[in-house]
Amino acid sequence: MTNDHAEAPSPDFRAAAEPVPLASVERFHHETDVLVVGFGCAGAAAAYEAAAAGARVLVLERFSGPGGSTAQSGGEIYLGGGTRVQSACGFEDTPEDMYAYLHAALGPHADEEKLRLYCEGSVEHFEWFRARGVPFEESLYDAPGWMAPTKDGLMWLGENAWPYTALARPAPRGHRPPMEGFAGGLLMDRLAAAVTGAGAHVHTDTRASALVVDGSGRVAGVVARHFGAEVRYRARKGVILTTGGFVDDEEMLAHHAPLLLGHGKVSDGGDDGSGIRMAGALGAATRRMASVEAALIVTPEAACRGLLVNALGQRFINEDVYPGLFSHAALHQPAPWWVILDEESFASLSSRNPAGMPPDHAAETLAELERDLGMPDGALESTVTMYNRHAALGQDPLFHKNPRWLRELKPPFAAIDPRVLARMAENRREATGISGFTLGGLHTTVDGEVLHVTGRPIPGLYAAGRASSGIHGEGYVSGTSIGDGTFFGRRAGRAAAG
Repeated sequence: MTNDHAEAPSPDFRAAAEPVPLASVERFHHETDVLVVGFGCAGAAAAYEAAAAGARVLVLERFSGPGGSTAQSGGEIYLGGGTRVQSACGFEDTPEDMYAYLHAALGPHADEEKLRLYCEGSVEHFEWFRARGVPFEESLYDAPGWMAPTKDGLMWLGENAWPYTALARPAPRGHRPPMEGFAGGLLMDRLAAAVTGAGAHVHTDTRASALVVDGSGRVAGVVARHFGAEVRYRARKGVILTTGGFVDDEEMLAHHAPLLLGHGKVSDGGDDGSGIRMAGALGAATRRMASVEAALIVTPEAACRGLLVNALGQRFINEDVYPGLFSHAALHQPAPWWVILDEESFASLSSRNPAGMPPDHAAETLAELERDLGMPDGALESTVTMYNRHAALGQDPLFHKNPRWLRELKPPFAAIDPRVLARMAENRREATGISGFTLGGLHTTVDGEVLHVTGRPIPGLYAAGRASSGIHGEGYVSGTSIGDGTFFGRRAGRAAAG
């Protein structure tokens, strides 16, 4: 093994994804048992488990440190079934109730085999995080939100909204480290420390560009680039791809998930589908490639206290569902979208709420507001009139919004424009009000083996996280990316090491 790196011009990545025959590799610069490509949460889980199983492990990360999109996230982990945090907060939960909720919320077409395993192993997975040094406060944040603005260790993620209350006993399952707002950085700090503590080695600023394959079709390593120099890695037991999704690749979006074209991106900038392309060049199968997560840049508290309407002034969902679900519904509605509030509901918003800024439009009458928003005459007025009539009775027969949030809206009225919030959040002049990421990826077994289009596993190749197709169907709930990625990343690490 040598460290001298051959200098060569950096090739176009799509051309570089073509597999490299092992026989053509004169020598490798580095050798290991298990090579993990990508150091987000899935890569960390895979690397830790492989190292804990006794394998020599090396992790490649294209950026200058670990984290990936996980480090920029809210840090929620979807866990349940009766964790100690749930019990401490007074909630009983079972794997069956957890499965029933997720099967509906992540559907249609959720992966039932993976989802069943995930729910049955959720309590053990929670304890795995604790053993890796991830702390959780035993307290509940009892308000709607994308993430908690407190250090509470538990939050609701739509389990207490219709129709899910009719399918399973409600219990909050959003577990999160003790940090206000974005807690993903703290989570990744602890996981990264566990990885290096287990003896794995990390090479940063190193971008994998192609898989190395032997004469039998087994994946034997990776060709990468480090500051323009080619670096070749030998993996004696297996390569695990945890390179993220493909929302940052416009060509792949156009081919597989055009629903997100033109919208903002939720990623660290490195979700370019590289792992999917490298495996695809070997004939790897993909699954659920059109499935996406959407985030309408609306504060859930504001939506709950008012109405969420489309460009025609029509409601289309109960506003108290998990915001990822009303966001996905919005993708299929006429744009733009608006949150309609009255003076009382606007005044009741939390001071930490970004929607607490002055509204984008205000009017004394609904007719005036309709004109300002470019809606058909009488459309919004009809929607609010019907809503008020039933809200006075504590009912929402159209969408079954929780009575907790029902009250008549009275003049004056205001409208919040998600596009304005999105421009601020994304720091760009034009925005649709929606951002998202992809959920589909490589077709894998429950142990992370990447399947060929013929249905057989590709020897020596594994994947986890958003590079693979996990538990999701066409729906999404916060915490299921980190939960799914780490749970099946762990299984992939053990399988590769074995």
